[in-house]
Amino acid sequence: MKSQRPVNLDLRTIKLPVTAYTSILHRISGVILFVCLAIMLYALDKSLSSEEGFGQVKACLTSPLAKLVIWGILSALLYHLVAGVRHLIMDMGIGETLEGGKLGSKIVIAVSVVVIVLAGVWIW
Repeated sequence: MKSQRPVNLDLRTIKLPVTAYTSILHRISGVILFVCLAIMLYALDKSLSSEEGFGQVKACLTSPLAKLVIWGILSALLYHLVAGVRHLIMDMGIGETLEGGKLGSKIVIAVSVVVIVLAGVWIW
C-alpha cells in the first residue's frame, strides 16, 4: 500500500506555529531549571556551611561568567513562570481557541523578553 501523503524530512523547511515554539521553550526551560537545581542547592549548602564557604560563594558570584549563568537560570525561571501562568489561565477556559492560543503565545514571548531584559539589567 502506497501512502499518498507528502513526506518532508528537511527540518529546516518545516514552519511551526508560534504556539509550538512557546510549548517547546516551556519544556526546555523546565529541563534547565531541573538541571540547575543541583548547582543552586550546592551553592546554598556551601554558603550555609561556614563563614568561609559564604565568602567563597560570594566571591564566585561576582565574576562575569557566574553572572551570565545566573542570568540564564533566572531567564529560564522567568519564562517558565510566564508560560505557566498562561497555562493556568487556559485551564480557567480563557484563550482555548486557536486564535486565543496564538495571541497568548505572543503575549508570553513579549512579556518574557521584557522581564528577562529587566532581570539582566538588575543582575549586571
